[in-house]
Amino acid sequence: MSDSQWRVWEVFHQQARGDAHIYVGSVHAPDAEMALLLAKEQYGRRQACVNMWVVDARHIHRTEYSDSDIFSPGTDKSYREAYGYDTTRRIRAVRESRKGGTARDGGEET
Repeated sequence: MSDSQWRVWEVFHQQARGDAHIYVGSVHAPDAEMALLLAKEQYGRRQACVNMWVVDARHIHRTEYSDSDIFSPGTDKSYREAYGYDTTRRIRAVRESRKGGTARDGGEET
């Protein structure tokens, strides 16, 4: 393998013990040992970290952009989110019905 054909290694680092590893970039190296050394020089000096991973980019499997429908929810779960409820319309309707009756805008009885 010539110098111009080094493999790509993806670099992840851990800022503090117990934290998740975060992707920080990539390096080109002939093997894992050299990739780790280059990653320490490139990404370890600039940002505080306690641990570092290098992963050969050939071993990363990804989804195709054309398969984006697999990330859409299979069922409607809008009841779990606030946007699933139209409370503004309901509050306005209750206030309108009370304006002509015995209650003030604040909803207190008189």
